[in-house]
Amino acid sequence: MSQTVDRALSILPLLAQGPADLGQVAERLGVHKSTALRLLRTLHEHGLVYRQQDQRYRLGARLFALAQEAVENLDVREIAHPHLAALNHECGHTVHLAVYEENEVLYIDKVESRYPVRMYSRIGKPVAITVAAVAKLLLADLPEAERRTLAEKLDYPTYTSRSTPNAAAFLKELALVREQGWATDLGGHEESINCVGAPIRGADGRVVAAMSVSAPNVVVTAEELLTLLPLVRRTADAISREYSGNTPPKEAASA
Repeated sequence: MSQTVDRALSILPLLAQGPADLGQVAERLGVHKSTALRLLRTLHEHGLVYRQQDQRYRLGARLFALAQEAVENLDVREIAHPHLAALNHECGHTVHLAVYEENEVLYIDKVESRYPVRMYSRIGKPVAITVAAVAKLLLADLPEAERRTLAEKLDYPTYTSRSTPNAAAFLKELALVREQGWATDLGGHEESINCVGAPIRGADGRVVAAMSVSAPNVVVTAEELLTLLPLVRRTADAISREYSGNTPPKEAASA
């Protein structure tokens, strides 16, 4: 039975490369045509493959529907949390996870620092969208026209002397973040708090969430915090791989 399932599943990546006829499928699997036909018929009955008029087989619409449903039901917070906790354990600083929804960037997870100083951020609370590292990462991934439209609609509060002053400066910052693949908030929201963040991507390469490490100046300087960037990016990449299904969860968790 396991061999039959294995052979049936092996047909799917073959057809992902393009339509194939019965002979090609049988040859690739190393089985008789009658065996290949039986497997194809079973997959066809479940909508996973479709037989074209030229008698070649391609992936069925049901497979795409299942994939879309699976993506929609993925919980990035559940996948990310063990990685965030491991990062917090290693560096000791506060770790955030955020998403972009309905023109707001919201924290959806937080792992507190090990030291007494606490940040005011809360799960479910919108971030300061024009200065936060996680916001820059999420908005930098938007199509250019959407980025520009959003930037021109935003207010630009002067939280500190390092806050983003206007739409032009914000768009320039987003372009840099998009190019380099990471972001910072070095005293832009609170003079004494610095953050460095990295994006979490789905299977299509789009940014689905962003994570950051934050710490006050009394604990580490901005320069010291930036030395954690490689670790932050490795953590984000590990979450991305697990979220997109490119590696088994256990392997990703130990990355």
